[in-house]
Formats: sequence, C-alpha cells, structure tokens
Amino acid sequence: MTGIGRSELRAVSAAVLAVATHLSVRDVLTTILTSARRLVGARFAALGVPDDAGGFAEFLADGVSDEQWAAIGPVPRQHGLLGLLLREPNPVRLDDIREHPRFEWWPAAHPELTSFLGVPITDGDEILGEIFVANKDGGFTAQDEEMLVLLAAHAAIAIVNARLHERARELSIVEERNRIARELHDAVTQKLFSLRLAAESAATLADRDGPRSMLELALVRRLSAEVAAELRSVVVGLRPPDLAGDGLDIAIGKLTDLLNRVHNIEIVYRAGAVPRLTSPREEAVYRVSQEALHNALRHARAARIVVELMVREHNLVLRVSDDGLGFDVAGSGTRRLGIKSMRERARAVGGDLAVDSHSPGGTTVRLEVPLGG
Repeated sequence: MTGIGRSELRAVSAAVLAVATHLSVRDVLTTILTSARRLVGARFAALGVPDDAGGFAEFLADGVSDEQWAAIGPVPRQHGLLGLLLREPNPVRLDDIREHPRFEWWPAAHPELTSFLGVPITDGDEILGEIFVANKDGGFTAQDEEMLVLLAAHAAIAIVNARLHERARELSIVEERNRIARELHDAVTQKLFSLRLAAESAATLADRDGPRSMLELALVRRLSAEVAAELRSVVVGLRPPDLAGDGLDIAIGKLTDLLNRVHNIEIVYRAGAVPRLTSPREEAVYRVSQEALHNALRHARAARIVVELMVREHNLVLRVSDDGLGFDVAGSGTRRLGIKSMRERARAVGGDLAVDSHSPGGTTVRLEVPLGG
C-alpha cells in the first residue's frame, strides 16, 4: 500500500486498536466505519451485518445526520447491491452506482449516491456483512479498494470475536444451570426427603408418644431452616455479578455479605487494592470464589470461612479458607467435581488453582491469575 500519510495511519491505528480493546462490537464497527470514510475521502459510508430474516441485525451509517437518518425510514433489506455484497465475495467499485444492473432504488429522503465502493466482510468462505463508501470526488481508486478490504478484515475480527463471546456466554449459562441442578439434587432434594420422613414420623407418633413426636417436630423445624438456607444460597448464585460496574473486589464483597446473612457461619472478607483485569479473568475469579464458598458452606461444617483477595508480584491471588472437617482432595464425590470445575476455569484464563485440605485443619483453595498479558 503506497501513498498513505500520517493522518491515514492514525485512522487505521484507531480501527485496529478498537478491535484489540474491550469495546462493544458496535463501538468497534463504528470506529472502523468512520475511519473508512475518512481514509478514502468519501461523503457517505455504511456497514451492515445481516440477520436470518432478509434484513440487517446491525446497520451503521456515517455522514448522515440523525434527522436525515430518521427521514430515510427503516433499515434497508438485503436487496439490490446490498444483497449482492452478501452473496458475492468480490469488491464492487463503480463510478455511478445507478449504472449497475443490480441497482434498484432508494427512499425519497435518501442521499443521492454516485461513485460507490463496496466490500464484503468475510471470515474464510463465510460472508459476515458488508461495508461500503459512496460519493468521492473523482471516484474511488484501486488504493481505496485495498484500504477498504483491509478495514473489512478488521471488522470481520470484531464480528467473530463478538460471536465467540456470545458462545462463551451461552456455555457459561449452561454450565451454571448444571451446577445449580447438581446443588439442588445433592443438597436440597436430600434434605426435603429427610424432612418428609420426619414429618410422617411426627404425625404417626402424635397420638401415642407425645415427647418423641415433639422431637420429630423439632427435627422438621431444623431441616426446614436448612432447606430454606440452601435455596437462598442457590438464589444468590443465580444473581449475576456486576463485575463491569462494581469491580471484582466489590462484587466478591457483596457475595460474602449475602452469604453471611443467609448462613449461620462467620464469613470474613479481606481485600487489598485490586486492579482491573480482563473480563474473562474477573469472571473466572468470581466464579471460583463462589464455588469455593458454596463447597465450604455445604460440606465443611466450618464455623469460620475467610476470603482474601490480594496482589502478589504479578498475580492476583484469591484464597478461600475454612476451619472445617477437611476432605480427601484426590477422592471422588460432589466436592471433587467442584474442584475440577474450578481448575478448568483457572486454566481457561492462564491461572493456577491449588487445594490444600487436612482433617482436622480445614481446607484452603488458592487461585492465582496473571494481572496482565
């Protein structure tokens, strides 16, 4: 690519950096679109990501005021040249868009377009969308086409990243549902069965053995309280953390505060100055803290749990310690499955998880994740 100046380099850099940062996909595509219009000297630019119903899930325009956009009307459909760019992998460069055989029409309030350059946004053989610019004095050049192809490639990265993020979010939801289902089955279902037996026993003894009947009713009350606590814990787990708004340290603090109020166990939380991490790492640390706390509350029979969040050298360290019964880390069972899940979360973000347990002595879960990189 020749003849590119400093201002053009800055525009390309802005588009590339937008893809690399954690902006929303719409913000990234807007940056790319604005850069494209400025780089090639066009009056108008637009970018569309199709839906499955013949329209566009996302359609952005640059060079058109809000008033003009409102007057134009609904987002266009996949017709004419817009449809062609979604089916053919090759750029389209025209001195006058109206001379193309696939040109159809535009709404009455739509700006009149003349010169046109459109490029499909592709990922391998798949067309993800399209970007086009229009109305450049003297028409578009081969260099303009090369530049737009480059920016379309960056738009493809942004769209693919957004799809991967959505897929990861869906998998996380499925994983969380499975975790909750396990908790309900392992804890609540068993306690409800015991509660039912105690209630039936109390009813049988009510007429012939009053004192034993009262003992069974006391058991009913205790089991009812335990079931209520278990269900409240599950509800706490369902509430999504506001990691983006609160930050990791505050989100974990809210979690420990809620669990402190639900369970009759002392939970101590200590957090130092904690920097922001990438979203996946913050999510992983939060979910590991949640799993470690639930394991301790459910299995350890502890009187005290301590949660610590601190920075050590180049890592963020989470420690969840209890003074409970301890367990065989290498054994099997529900708690072992929880450890496997925590280790998988740690590995997924480049972290490391260690579990140390002694009987007596309790259990410590330690997670380390890199601060950067």
